[in-house]
Amino acid sequence: MSRPGAIMSDNVTRRVRTRFAPSPTGFMHIGNLRTGLYAYMFAKKNGGDFILRIEDTDQERYVEGAVEKIYSTLVKAGLDYDEGPDKDKGFGPYVQSERKPLYKEYAEKLVELGGAYYCFCDKERLESLADENGVKKYDKHCLQLSREEVDAKLAEGKPYVIRQNIPQGEGESSYNDLVFGDVSVAYADMEDTILLKSDGMPTYNFANVVDDHLMGITYVIRGSEYLSSTPKYNLLYDSFGWERPVYMHLSPIMKDATRKLSKRFGDANFEDFIARGFLPQAIINYIALLGWCPKDNREKMTLAEMIEAFSTDGISISASIFDEMKMRWLNGEYLKELSDDEFYRLGKPYFDASKAKGYDFKKIALLLKTRVDILSDIPSKVDFLAEYSEFDQNIYLHQKMKVDLEVAKKSIEISISALENLTDWTNQVLFETFVAAAEANAMKKGQILWVVRIALTGQLVTPGGASEMAEILGKAETLKRLKFAFSRI
Repeated sequence: MSRPGAIMSDNVTRRVRTRFAPSPTGFMHIGNLRTGLYAYMFAKKNGGDFILRIEDTDQERYVEGAVEKIYSTLVKAGLDYDEGPDKDKGFGPYVQSERKPLYKEYAEKLVELGGAYYCFCDKERLESLADENGVKKYDKHCLQLSREEVDAKLAEGKPYVIRQNIPQGEGESSYNDLVFGDVSVAYADMEDTILLKSDGMPTYNFANVVDDHLMGITYVIRGSEYLSSTPKYNLLYDSFGWERPVYMHLSPIMKDATRKLSKRFGDANFEDFIARGFLPQAIINYIALLGWCPKDNREKMTLAEMIEAFSTDGISISASIFDEMKMRWLNGEYLKELSDDEFYRLGKPYFDASKAKGYDFKKIALLLKTRVDILSDIPSKVDFLAEYSEFDQNIYLHQKMKVDLEVAKKSIEISISALENLTDWTNQVLFETFVAAAEANAMKKGQILWVVRIALTGQLVTPGGASEMAEILGKAETLKRLKFAFSRI
């Protein structure tokens, strides 16, 4: 039996180590963050280590400030990595561009081992390899060069790349994935792709294998787009004589039934969701469920609860549809659980951006906490306080609400009379005043409360009832609006 935080492989116990390796090419895409989340949960569930590595070998796609976004996203998401660029535990550097000499060293070593070779073919020759469909596949031309020929070209300073040497013949490379099961790819379907580019930088494929080995990564968790290329990576491990990691590939998150969420087109940006008033814990909770389901089918869970419940047998091989409305609902559940002070603190910037900033948000916040799904809903819920339009009471009260206009007019009239001499302008007293006015005039309290709420706000849907709206508006504004409404019927 292996200890917690360990796996058994070839009778050797190894500590579980996962990594999250985002590229600094812009904002944090939801799909990328889900990969990091699963790697984090798997490591923590098994008492292991979660490592952050910055994969910036593609310098042409590097975006200024993107590394800082990676850090800030992980902090907001609660994914505290054990090792990374600012937490070197002896496996660094944790930024690929700072590891460039290592890749050249290991690429040359792989050449010596027979798993790779120097390629000096120029662009024109490579273009000539295209078939009738324009598909190019390298023909192993430079593999036939003798050692002397290679040494001579290197001595001349002739530009070169280093290519992987895929075995020839009818064999195949196979592995077992924790989600998709057995995966095999025939050698004939693989190409001798470039491992080290002419500028000395590694390709993504090669850098990942070298880094994962040197950093002791035991479990590689990534998107299913790498399912078919993993056999090539395994050939690299085998050529070096290194132990392969265990793989867990994740199905894509879809925008709809036919389109994937795309970082390129700005879909599902973590920072944008935060700016729109989603809580980080709600986002993390929701994206955890995009491809994974706990055994008890719970939907709302803390990160600690998700870690405890996480298991690979709950991961689906089917793609998931990103449903923003479902995430809104879940976020609303989190908002309801906030303390009044915390909701006020988080909601105030959105209230300050509304047109009702002159009102007491502390009072309004108590009404809004259970009536908004995301914090950016706040302005639309309170703008009516400052934008009391000259709406047509006949339309609102009669045609839309189906209220008898004589009943509506009487409701407003007796409310004005009851409120004019009121000195204690609090919700409870206001409510009791409306109820007493209804009883004194042989009317149903619901009639008055309903009509007054519409008359005060000009809105069909409001964050509170008649007495709550009157308290927030204050006596002068309440009477002003009621008299205006009376005049319009």
